[in-house]
Amino acid sequence: MRILIIKVKPQSGSSKLVELPDGSFAASLNAAPVDGRANAELIGLVAQHLGCAKSQVSIRGGASARTKRVAVVC
Repeated sequence: MRILIIKVKPQSGSSKLVELPDGSFAASLNAAPVDGRANAELIGLVAQHLGCAKSQVSIRGGASARTKRVAVVC
């Protein structure tokens, strides 16, 4: 299992995930942080970026915060 630290910016113009020099990630998301839409988009984005299934990615901490801990099992 790998834990990623991701700083999220919801309601951006496009969705992208970028690795920062310190080993953490920055994610720009199209979705608004309403009803878990931004979290769901983040899970899909991380899965696509790492070539995993969405079921192998989960948010372990910071579900309602901008900085999230995301667990990846792939």
